Amino acid sequence: MILYPAIDIRGGRAVRLERGDYARETVYDSDPADAARRWVGQGARWLHVVDLDGARSGVPENLGQVERIVATAGVEIQLGGGLRDAEAVDAALSAGAGRVVLGTAALAEPGLVAALAAEHGERVLVGVDARSGQVAVEGWERETRATPVELVAELTERGVRGFVYTPVEVDGTMRGPGLEGLGSVAAATAAAGARLIYSGGVGSLDDLRAIRALGLDGLDGAIVGRALYEGRFTVAEGQAALDG
Repeated sequence: MILYPAIDIRGGRAVRLERGDYARETVYDSDPADAARRWVGQGARWLHVVDLDGARSGVPENLGQVERIVATAGVEIQLGGGLRDAEAVDAALSAGAGRVVLGTAALAEPGLVAALAAEHGERVLVGVDARSGQVAVEGWERETRATPVELVAELTERGVRGFVYTPVEVDGTMRGPGLEGLGSVAAATAAAGARLIYSGGVGSLDDLRAIRALGLDGLDGAIVGRALYEGRFTVAEGQAALDG
């Protein structure tokens, strides 16, 4: 499993939101590239970057920052936020993203997602963000009627081979991961031979060990944000916990 340090960008700064609430924002770095350098210096193999402005507006807002992070970091990044059409995905990949994470587009235009998966293969992931057991979209501000397992089943049939699962209720809280729904989502992805990355609520090395101890097929990564920024552990320590 790979530890993915998170760099969430809003207003040109590296921030974290609590439970996806834009009104509950903490700024950690005035320059997201500083965060990238720090996490790579601690041993990060990948970075998980989210354009929060783009997630809300529906179009990429921080591709210039992405280009700076790519130039600075020297490791691969995956990028989400505002990627709702083919042009936005092409722009993100051209900016240097190794993978893109689609959100709202996966529900609004499943045919588009299928076309993007056919064109870009494993470089296309879909974010499965759940609140109260339902998929949340548009920067987590609107819930849908789809369940995470239903969305995964539909999109694997359309060729998607990678997902990022986030229980919004625990995201940014550092109170522990939301493991209740993870098993069913992991089973759905594993059945299709797809990749799954978990995100949300990690606040300690024991949380990472608990995720690893589940032994879920197809679960090959965990995203960590606030716990790294607040020094609960280093990237290297977190990676060691996932490695066992």
